[in-house]
Amino acid sequence: MSPIDAPVRVALAKAVSALPEGGGWAYEPKFDGHRLVVHRAADGRVTLQARSGRLVTTAFPDLVEAAAALPAGTVLDGEVVVWTEGRIDFAAVQRRAAATRTHATQLARALPASYAAFDLLTEDGTDRRSAPYAERRAHLVHLLEPLGPPLQAVPSTTDRALALTWYETLPSTGVEGLVIKRLDGAYRGGTRAWLKLRHSDTRDAVVIGCTGDPARPQALVLALPGDGTPVVSSPLSPAVRAAAARTLPAPAGEGVATAIGIGDVTYAALPAEPVVLVEVRQNTTRHATAVVVRFRT
Repeated sequence: MSPIDAPVRVALAKAVSALPEGGGWAYEPKFDGHRLVVHRAADGRVTLQARSGRLVTTAFPDLVEAAAALPAGTVLDGEVVVWTEGRIDFAAVQRRAAATRTHATQLARALPASYAAFDLLTEDGTDRRSAPYAERRAHLVHLLEPLGPPLQAVPSTTDRALALTWYETLPSTGVEGLVIKRLDGAYRGGTRAWLKLRHSDTRDAVVIGCTGDPARPQALVLALPGDGTPVVSSPLSPAVRAAAARTLPAPAGEGVATAIGIGDVTYAALPAEPVVLVEVRQNTTRHATAVVVRFRT
């Protein structure tokens, strides 16, 4: 696929409550989508990898077609999003990510994807991860500018005042906050070397299943922004459990997910339609859990 090991271990970010002081930082909007690594191999083949490492190539035929214009030996890291009426639509991108090969082409026409690239891992077959962010960013912009949508570099600035303006004004478009990176920092896969400043600890997630009796579930299985890997929530409160019993459609099968402190659990999988959204809150401990706050109407 490329000169770097596949699947790629992506760089991560740790949550902060304020922007760092001093210079030497770059600021990027944090999009509410699915993390996606785009590989264009030396032989021209395009593959798409989720944050978890699983391949999701067949789910995004429109991005595969666009990525065919990249030079061979290119690997990009970024976020795939779907825009609906000028706002990022996480439920829509979840539908895209969960699409079967049969429905992927139809959904690509109805819900076209955009790819917000924020890092360049390889270029012309050369591993660039040890290069400083500022250098990788310059090469990324140079690479993508001639191509245009749906492959685009995320906005980036070293101006702290402008970053604060983005932080204050972009939430209405579905931007979650900011990602902050050292200008001299290497790309460190699997390490939380980046920082992220969110507007709040709550965000939307798609319900893909539940544990326990579907008529009164114990926990929900969720797809969170950034990746489609199933996440088991903490035990539901009585009010949320009652709302789940009223809201969730009948199960359509079974799946397996990993619950923190428990291990693999079998869950009742929901159908892809209708999409059910909940608001979740995540703590900041080393083993973060997702607490379901309420169902979205």
